[in-house]
Amino acid sequence: MSDSPPSSAPTENGWTELCITLAIQATASMALLTLPAAAPLVGEAIGVAPSLIGVFIGLAYCGCIVGSLGAGAAIQRWGAIRVSQAGLVAGATGLLLCCTGAWPAMLAAALIMGLGYGPITPASSHLLIRNTPPHRLSLVFSLKQTGVPLGGLLAGAIAPGLMLAVGWRTGLSLIALACLVCVVVSQPLRRTLDAQRLPGARFGIGQLGAPIRLVLGQGQLRSLAISSAYLSAIQLIVTTYTVIYLHVELGFGLIAAGLALSVCQAAGMVGRVAWGQLADSGLGARRTLMGLTVLVVLCCLGMATLPAGAPVSLVLALLALFGATAIGWNGVVLAEVARRAPHGSAGMATGGTSALTFLGVVIGPPAFSLVATLTGSYRNAYFLMAALVVWSLIGLRRMHR
Repeated sequence: MSDSPPSSAPTENGWTELCITLAIQATASMALLTLPAAAPLVGEAIGVAPSLIGVFIGLAYCGCIVGSLGAGAAIQRWGAIRVSQAGLVAGATGLLLCCTGAWPAMLAAALIMGLGYGPITPASSHLLIRNTPPHRLSLVFSLKQTGVPLGGLLAGAIAPGLMLAVGWRTGLSLIALACLVCVVVSQPLRRTLDAQRLPGARFGIGQLGAPIRLVLGQGQLRSLAISSAYLSAIQLIVTTYTVIYLHVELGFGLIAAGLALSVCQAAGMVGRVAWGQLADSGLGARRTLMGLTVLVVLCCLGMATLPAGAPVSLVLALLALFGATAIGWNGVVLAEVARRAPHGSAGMATGGTSALTFLGVVIGPPAFSLVATLTGSYRNAYFLMAALVVWSLIGLRRMHR
């Protein structure tokens, strides 16, 4: 893959950027969420409790924080497509390390996958903000962000059955191969979409603090970043622990629990588009986020009080609402961050916001795991989630005022 300076300009209609960023986001998300989707199976194979998947996710998002902070400078120097390709290679590398079944290798894999995953969203924002009309910014960003739940849907629908059929190591290897295929598919577009990169731009540790300074230095960006930190913690708990909760406490079979997670993720895809359209229609980003947060509180309480043997239809309906809200908020926030960022700084502002978002993710799943382990029940952990979301709602209301 050549690094020679490109000569052509980005596309004018924006559809190329949307399609390729959606594909990259979905593939990277699938790679990151494959292990959580098959946690009971892999945990049994290597002799560890499935609840410890929260440690893996927490470490991965520590890597995401660092990757997000370096995204702005990396995009400027190498281009958004090249940075995204590097993220996919990191995802494939991490999955292959997980195949060893050794905890040191798996912990290293979590950090590597996080470093690669962190810059993918800032890279997509960098591409989309240049070609998206302001009046449909939330919708387009939400469409792109459907790649996250789409990846989770694929992980939930494919990973458990695939690993039961061919073995968990082979299953992980095949999903790693899918990441590398996406790298190859995106390469022909690199010359066009990375046309504005600056090969001589500085990239180093000194640039890591710039995105945080940018976000914290502007009130609107700071408010959005803090609210997203709360919501992202809930989102990753939902995607990480749904299969385990359904399997351990509600008696779902592993494949059935994986398919239920797919319902949740599919609803998240629909929710992202719907909330983006609603925010663009005149309700506004912050009112939309407040409404989402109220629904998330109700869903947390619903999950905590589901009885064993609850009708499958009730469980799926609750998961659909949970997915539409707890997974559906992301595009609204990212579009608003890109809209409020200084000209030419959408990637950097998104990187700074994502770093704070990932901080919520780092804290959320391990805290959920700790409560579930100490109390012997995932239900108590869902009550904790509800309390956290109420606190988030209070913060959003203050920001709105």
